[in-house]
Amino acid sequence: MGLMQGKTILVTGVLTDHSIAFSVAKLIQDEGGTAILTSFGRAMGATQRANSRLPKLAEIIELDVTDNDNLTALPDALKKITKKLDGVVHAIGFAPQSALGGNFLNTEWPDVATALHVSAYSFKSLSMACLDLMPEGGSIVGLDFDATVSWPQYDWMGVAKSALESTSRYLARHLGPKNIRVNLIAAGPVNTVAAKHIPGFEKFEDAWAARAPLGWKVADPIPSAKAVVALLSDWFPSTTGEIIHVDGGYHSMGA
Repeated sequence: MGLMQGKTILVTGVLTDHSIAFSVAKLIQDEGGTAILTSFGRAMGATQRANSRLPKLAEIIELDVTDNDNLTALPDALKKITKKLDGVVHAIGFAPQSALGGNFLNTEWPDVATALHVSAYSFKSLSMACLDLMPEGGSIVGLDFDATVSWPQYDWMGVAKSALESTSRYLARHLGPKNIRVNLIAAGPVNTVAAKHIPGFEKFEDAWAARAPLGWKVADPIPSAKAVVALLSDWFPSTTGEIIHVDGGYHSMGA
């Protein structure tokens, strides 16, 4: 039996077969589980192409996590596919270009609000939308990037990740009595669609190569995906409110 045998997981953020979310969905299927994907708008075509590269075609639900109507409709859409969910993967992050690239001091509130809404508040709103399908509990896992320090060019996305980390702790507090675990994977830099929109992303690759004691490959999403699947499984039954670093050890090394 696989690690995910009999489990059904909602996976957001599958855009290409290079994404961490794609590797998570593939591992879920490889380990005997069922992955349900979400996408919307112009991204739907990319998600459908990535879906065709999975071992099995997954169902795709249209979902914009900033749209209240979409969130309200999500439970009924899920119930047409499955009786329950065992887990949710939040692999969603976005900041307008004006909120990145060294423009921190000049970014206007509407763009900051967008970054916070999409990248942090949606962790709570997605979790709540799925709550009724997790009556026996389960696991919610989000993708993070270490927010304990400031990063060059990352600017308001770094602030949004700090908000994500705090949101995960409060979700863990409030959902624990429902036997729902909430954790984050703080992944090292991976060459995803989102990463390509960060000015100077290639500098992260150089920094990790020089400092991570285990080494790090920005083209390899598998280590991060394996950690997500481990948290979705039954092997972390008493872990919640945690941030697990999957970054080759970079976060623990002095400059």
